[in-house]
Amino acid sequence: MPVKTKNKVDVVVKNSPVHGKGLYAGEAIKKDTILGDLSGRWTSQDSMYTLWIDEERGFRVQCDFKYINHSGKPNVAYYDDLTVVALRNIKAGDELFHDYGWDDD
Repeated sequence: MPVKTKNKVDVVVKNSPVHGKGLYAGEAIKKDTILGDLSGRWTSQDSMYTLWIDEERGFRVQCDFKYINHSGKPNVAYYDDLTVVALRNIKAGDELFHDYGWDDD
């Protein structure tokens, strides 16, 4: 399934063994590459796809980047400017992971 956002690299939504659907690299991605920009809207309400910026302000992700699952060993990060950036080299076919900041890892 192609991503419906203006990504700078090819990513694919597929079923994930981690949780529901996941986002996968459709090509090799080098460290520090900007994968693309989050699209969505600012919110103060929680949802499965809300990225919390601080205690009062969240961003409801409404593009396929919402399928990036959690890992304590992330390979991508959401930056404050709402870009998604590779933290290390990622092989084609690897699932993309972000550290949600949970303390239970």
